[in-house]
Amino acid sequence: MNKAKKSPILTLTPEQEREAVAHIKRLLQDRFDLDLGSFEALEVLELFTREIAPHYYNRAIFDAQAHLKERFESIESDLWALEKH
Repeated sequence: MNKAKKSPILTLTPEQEREAVAHIKRLLQDRFDLDLGSFEALEVLELFTREIAPHYYNRAIFDAQAHLKERFESIESDLWALEKH
């Protein structure tokens, strides 16, 4: 079965990717006594980037929209208060 890969929602710099791979390797070794190579850890990182990160990204967008909506409503209220009658 030929499954098309989703494009990642974000990309990391090479340095960020190396650090993330190192963190994954360390976590899996410390917590689960799994000794992954860099290739396997990169696969885990890519899985999270494709499948998990979009949920966090979308939540961040939702939260930013809610914050901006509140802020714009406050600004609108301030402007109405300045209106001369």
